[in-house]
Amino acid sequence: MGITDRKLRQKEEVRASILDTAWEMVVAEGWQSFSIRKIADAIEYSVPVIYSHFENKDAILLEFNKKGFQLLTEALKEAKTGQQDPAEQLRVMGRAYWNFAFDNKEYYQLMFGLGIPTCDVVNKIPAISSFSEVITSSIVAMAQPGKKPAFNAFLKYKSFWSMLHGLVSINMSKLGSEPGRQLTGSEDEELQQMVLEDVMCSFIRGIQAMEKERTD
Repeated sequence: MGITDRKLRQKEEVRASILDTAWEMVVAEGWQSFSIRKIADAIEYSVPVIYSHFENKDAILLEFNKKGFQLLTEALKEAKTGQQDPAEQLRVMGRAYWNFAFDNKEYYQLMFGLGIPTCDVVNKIPAISSFSEVITSSIVAMAQPGKKPAFNAFLKYKSFWSMLHGLVSINMSKLGSEPGRQLTGSEDEELQQMVLEDVMCSFIRGIQAMEKERTD
């Protein structure tokens, strides 16, 4: 291995170490603990070394955002695979979205809880477009040509996403509990799954009813 290749490998190893250490810190202490200084102390490098690999804190967050949306998109695609009915595709993707959020809270809180990505950030994360496309394609498949104005698939996609994100956010913040009633963990999980299924059914029925009206 030549000197250039060795330096490149060392640089990649340091970069990976920075990301690994940052992620371990987030999982152990939460996003509020995240800082360049803490990362430098943990891996025993100077702060300038961190900045030689990442321009700033936001650049590190961007890497985690990319990974998070990639994982979420893969989960939706996997759930959708093998489902021919577009309505059922939406149901299984809704469940997959829910499971991803609670199985990967740290990613989800970064992706959506610390501020919805700006247009500039979206352009740097191709998986965001893939995420929207995998959902929108199923919504489009539910729409049939009719006599009335064109079906607004983007509007329905935004509604579907807002519905899922709202449910996840309510339950992550523990605001979904019924006042005056204490539920066990299994009872609470069962209730939330029922709520998820109920809102997805309502959303799907709404599209189906709209399409029936359009084609009558």
